[in-house]
Amino acid sequence: MSEPSGTSELKRHLGVFDAVVIGLGSMIGAGIFAALAPAAGAAGSGLLLGLALAAVVAYCNAMSSVRLAARYPASGGTYVYGRERLGEFWGYLADWAFVAGKTASCAAMALTVGSYVWPGQAHAVAVAAVVALTAVNYVGLQKSAWLIRVIVAVVLAVLAAVVVAAATSGDADAALGIGDDATFGGVLQAAGLLFFAFAGYARIATLGEEVRDPARTIPRAIPLALGIALVVYAAVAVAVLLVLGPQGLADATAPLSDAARAAGADWLAPVVRVGAAAPALGSLLALILGVSRTTLAMARDHHLPHALAAVHPKFQVPHRAELVVGAVVAILAATTDVRGAIGFSSFGVLAYYAIANASAWTLAPDEGRPARIVPVVGLAGCLVLAFALPASSVISGAAVLAAGAAAYAVRRAVTARTG
Repeated sequence: MSEPSGTSELKRHLGVFDAVVIGLGSMIGAGIFAALAPAAGAAGSGLLLGLALAAVVAYCNAMSSVRLAARYPASGGTYVYGRERLGEFWGYLADWAFVAGKTASCAAMALTVGSYVWPGQAHAVAVAAVVALTAVNYVGLQKSAWLIRVIVAVVLAVLAAVVVAAATSGDADAALGIGDDATFGGVLQAAGLLFFAFAGYARIATLGEEVRDPARTIPRAIPLALGIALVVYAAVAVAVLLVLGPQGLADATAPLSDAARAAGADWLAPVVRVGAAAPALGSLLALILGVSRTTLAMARDHHLPHALAAVHPKFQVPHRAELVVGAVVAILAATTDVRGAIGFSSFGVLAYYAIANASAWTLAPDEGRPARIVPVVGLAGCLVLAFALPASSVISGAAVLAAGAAAYAVRRAVTARTG
C-alpha cells in the first residue's frame, strides 16, 4: 500500500559536524547549571565519583546506540531498535518512555529559561520559549542546527570563563577527596541526577533518517559529542568544587554564579546568568527535535494517529508531530514544577536506554555487535540508577510505564476483535 501524500522520507543533509553539535546542544545545556547542586547534596564529596559512574553508563549506552543506529539508520532511535530486536511491545515501551520522559524534560528546560530570564514570570517566559523554538523547528532542521551551533559556542565560552576564574582564584583550595559525607546510595543517586545532563547524545541517533551516510556519520558523531561533553562536565565540576567545596555546592541555588563570585569574579555572574538561559534554549530546541522524530516513527507504525506521520513538502520536517509536541510542552511549562519534571524525566530516560542496551545484546557479530560487557554494564547501570532516584520519581515513572503497557494491551485486544 502506498503512503498517503505528505508522508515522504526525510531529507538527509546533516554531516558529522552538525550531528556532533546537535548532540552537544542536547548535553551541554541547562543540566550543567542545575544538576551539580542536587548531585552534591546527594553525594557530598563523592560528587566526582558519581560523575564518573554516570560517565561509564553513558559511554556504554553510547556504544550500544552507535551499533544499533548504524544497523537501523531511521528516525525513532530505541523505538526502532527495540521493535526490530526485542519485539513490537519493547519498541513501543521505549517510545512511550522516551516521549513521556523527554516531554517532561522539555518543560523543565523551558522553565529553566524562564527562571533565569525573568524569575517573576518564569511560566510565561517558558511558554513563549516553547512557541518560538517550535516555530524554528517547523521551518527546517538546518536552521535549527545553525541556532544550536551558536548556542553551544556561547555556553562553552561561559563555562571556560568559570573554570579559568575558579582555577586561578586564591580561594581555589577546597579538598577534592572523598570524605565521610559520601555514601554508596548517595553516589548512585548523584549519578542518576548527573546522567540526566548526559543523556542527549542519543539525539543524534533519533535523527538517523536526516544524517548523510549514517553508517559512518553516526558512529563517529556520538562518541565525539559524548567525549567533549565529559571533558567539559569534569572540568566544571572540579572548578566549582575547588571554590565552593561539597557543602557550599550543595547549598548553592545558582552554583556556577556562586562559584564565580567566590572566585572573586563578580563581573562574571551576570554573564553566567545569560549563559544558563542560552543552553536551556539549546537543550529545549534539541529535545523538541528528538521527541517529534520519535513521535513520527510511532505514528508511522500506527501506535499514534497516522496523521502525525506527515512530512511537510517544503520544509521536510514532521510538522504535525512538531506542532502537537510543542502544544503539549507549552501546557506542561505553564502548569508544572521544574523539580518534578526533572525527576520524572530521569526515570523515563534510563528506562529508554535500558531497552537500547537489551537490544544491542541481541546483535550478532556480523551485525556489528559491541563487546558483550558493553550492553551488560549499560543495562545494569540504567536499572540501578533509575531505582536509586528519589522514591517519588521511581513511583511516578513506574506508574507511567505501567499505563503505557496497559494502553498497548488494550490496543492489541481491540485490534484482535476487529480483525
